[in-house]
Order: sequence, then structure tokens, then C-alpha cells
Amino acid sequence: MTALPRNVPVSTDLHDVRWLRSSYSTGANNCVETARPRSGPWAGGLAVRDSKNTAGPALLLSPGSWAGFVAGLR
Repeated sequence: MTALPRNVPVSTDLHDVRWLRSSYSTGANNCVETARPRSGPWAGGLAVRDSKNTAGPALLLSPGSWAGFVAGLR
């Protein structure tokens, strides 16, 4: 398996994704959004972006890295 790129300079380049927000979000655009790209060089990773800047960059994480991050928050 090839390594995923670490970021996407413009998150709108991820055309085939559905961005999701936490159910705890107040709707004030003060959280992060996540998406799972299914095609292209980003397939298999998890994209994270700032909900205040939806056209800005997205950070790409492997599923294991994301799981470790979430576990660390608990």
C-alpha cells in the first residue's frame, strides 16, 4: 500500500466526499468536519477540515491514526 498524502491544499478538491460534523456541534461553524475519500490518491484515509474554512486545506490521516487520536481524547 502506498502512503497517503499528508494534506490536501484545497479541501474542495475532494469531490467525492460527504463532510460530516459532530452531533455536538452548535451549528456556529466552530468545529471540524471529517470525510472518507473513496477514490483518487486520498482513498482509504480520513480527511479533517476546519468548518469555518470549508475551501481551505484538509489534513489526511490513516484510519489507525484517527482512531488513536480519538482514543487519546477520551
